[in-house]
Amino acid sequence: MNKNHVSRRDFIIRLGATGLAATVGSALSAAVSAKRTSVDQVPLGKTGLKVSRLGFGAGSNSGNVQRALGQEGFNRLVRYAYDQGITWFDCAQSYRTFDWLGGAIKGLPREKIFIQSKIPGQPQDVLAAVDSHRKMYQTDYVDSLLIHCMVKDRWTDGFKRVMDGLEEAKSRKWILAKGVSCHSLPALRTATADSWTDIHLVRVNPQAKHIDGMEETWNKSGDDIAPVLKELAVMREKGRGVIGMKLIGDGDFKNPEDRERSIRFAMSRPEIDAVVIGFKSTEEIDEAIRRMNAALAEA
Repeated sequence: MNKNHVSRRDFIIRLGATGLAATVGSALSAAVSAKRTSVDQVPLGKTGLKVSRLGFGAGSNSGNVQRALGQEGFNRLVRYAYDQGITWFDCAQSYRTFDWLGGAIKGLPREKIFIQSKIPGQPQDVLAAVDSHRKMYQTDYVDSLLIHCMVKDRWTDGFKRVMDGLEEAKSRKWILAKGVSCHSLPALRTATADSWTDIHLVRVNPQAKHIDGMEETWNKSGDDIAPVLKELAVMREKGRGVIGMKLIGDGDFKNPEDRERSIRFAMSRPEIDAVVIGFKSTEEIDEAIRRMNAALAEA
């Protein structure tokens, strides 16, 4: 018999084995590619925008923590975060870092970074206020601009003029998305119910430290995370972008076990697209990335 002859039966067996190997290989490749990390680019709901899963917060204690680093120290920390894959930065007009962030990100590829800022109160000229954010960050547009720190039920009734101004800024492409940060459950529920909101910045941690409660004041914490999670579920159903903040309990989680618990909790919640943490050192950045990566690997 010809040693090179392959029977039809052998050919089919070999073909099947080859197909099985290809299938297994594809499955393994998919498993590897499906591995989630803290610096993945993830969608913000159905806004069409993406951010790294972990963001850099520049507002610890209203930015005083980062301000204490000095401008050069702050710049180095921002660049370190970017080099690790953190591509979005959260700031606000009322933070002491507001006039520093533009310099810190100068020279970075604009298309690869995401700037989120916040506008306080009710400026007389909303478009001029938006323009001041563009100028401060030395950019043509701000990716996400939020109304800052709402606490009142039905706050939308009194902020219609500001909301309309941000809508106009979005139509001009001065901003790409609009939204709100809330500091009470009544305000959070109002934001969830109103169709105006693109992005929600929500206080969330399982220890219920500095989270939204029923009192309509910015510095009164709730004591139960369940009502907040209920709102998050509705936000997700509506396709909103959802960003979690206060993961480190406004800096109160000095115990590593608390930080671990909070980060694992956030990474287990499908309602949360991304999170922001205020950093003051490279070690804190490294720790957050390490804890998030471990939590995501096991989720």
